[in-house]
Amino acid sequence: MNDQIHSGGDEHGELGDAEYAEFMELAVQEGFDLEEVEGDLAAAGHGPLPVLAVVGRPNVGKSTLVNRILGRREAVVEDRPGVTRDRVTYEAEWSGRRFKVVDTGGWEQDVLGLDASVAAQAEFAIEAADAVVFVVDATVGATDTDEAVVKLLRRAGKPVVLCANKVDGPSAEADAAMLWSLGLGEPYAVSALHGRGTGDMLDAVLEALPEAPAQTFGATLGGPRRIALVGRPNVGKSSLLNKVANEERVVVNELAGTTRDPVDEIIELGGITWKFVDTAGIRRRVHLQEGADYYASLRTAAAVEKAEVAVVLIDASESISVQDQRIITMAVEAGRALVIAYNKWDTLDEERRYYLEREIETELGQIQWAPRVNVSARTGRHMEKLVPAIETALAGWETRVPTGRLNSFLGEIVASHPHPIRGGKQPRILFGTQAGTRPPRFVLFASGFLEAGYRRFIERRLREEFGFEGTPLQISVRVREKRGRKR
Repeated sequence: MNDQIHSGGDEHGELGDAEYAEFMELAVQEGFDLEEVEGDLAAAGHGPLPVLAVVGRPNVGKSTLVNRILGRREAVVEDRPGVTRDRVTYEAEWSGRRFKVVDTGGWEQDVLGLDASVAAQAEFAIEAADAVVFVVDATVGATDTDEAVVKLLRRAGKPVVLCANKVDGPSAEADAAMLWSLGLGEPYAVSALHGRGTGDMLDAVLEALPEAPAQTFGATLGGPRRIALVGRPNVGKSSLLNKVANEERVVVNELAGTTRDPVDEIIELGGITWKFVDTAGIRRRVHLQEGADYYASLRTAAAVEKAEVAVVLIDASESISVQDQRIITMAVEAGRALVIAYNKWDTLDEERRYYLEREIETELGQIQWAPRVNVSARTGRHMEKLVPAIETALAGWETRVPTGRLNSFLGEIVASHPHPIRGGKQPRILFGTQAGTRPPRFVLFASGFLEAGYRRFIERRLREEFGFEGTPLQISVRVREKRGRKR
């Protein structure tokens, strides 16, 4: 078998021609639709999905619209403004195309008018998106806030689909037509609550969104590898950056949240040149006046998306928090290589170290695969261990398993640990392939639905067999329909 990977990728994603031919032969033997198999490979082999931001002022129905797009109740909805505070990302599909949907908090004007922080929220939320759905309440019409948002959207230069929401019947369509005055093109009359008109709006969204881009991270980019330093406020991100740089590159202050904008720094460490990004701490937005922290978290999320490795700093002197777990989840869902750095290690006594180990086992058991370093940004303790951990994570992130070896491994698993029988049937993994790297992405073809527990077992065994230290794994399963039936 030819195990070579074409450096720039080809029409088969990262599969070599011989592997692709072998894989498609297996698909034919097992009775799969070849067009659907090729579609699965293309989807798994692509890099980040295109991003759609849903924006608008409070209580215009953004979260309701997001739920309608997803086809399920995910975003929290209440009949009062300001329920959504964090930027929340979901994966959606329409007409066979997948994309990410970002539900954002409402844009508000306070007593000072549209202040700099609100403009910042618009800039950062849109900056990370490929296209925007701008939601306006058609029953109210265009407000001053809506007009201000239009100016921001025009400056951003991103494609915009105008959603005239709360059009629950033909009589309200005249209200929607009034929104032509915003100058954003056709207002799509929609009832997010009842689903009316959402299909036409989503068709327009697909025209505005790019196709899922080819994988662009890693060595193909050239230049220094990008490392994002992330963590909640005051865990020592800026101190760590200054320590690895051996100079005061960024402002450090005991006041949490000093850093608001990511600071890119080219730093030589361990004989290698890296690009470090010192990001703003991520915290919850509690009050409107704390909005700048929320907007900073948007930019931090964008920095993680652009990075190759996320080094998540955790304050070892404090209990692992929900925020720590949320930040780790953000890095994993973004598909970045991951290193966990426990900072302020020099301040720990034996009792705290004991309880920290128990917390790591219970709270972070799902990321045991991530390299761990215990450091002190203040004293420089164990800084020399940071680069090997980053290199380990990058190596796992770029690991590739040849199709032949993977299928031999899957055959052994099916023989030694078959899926439990459910409803008189026993689903089997028929064959699979690794369709991409950075992070490793697998497509498994099965005779029936594989339960979540069995999928986790497959992931655990993949890690035991092939390593994948420091990287999330993405595993998708295609279930074979009965032979002779066209899906």
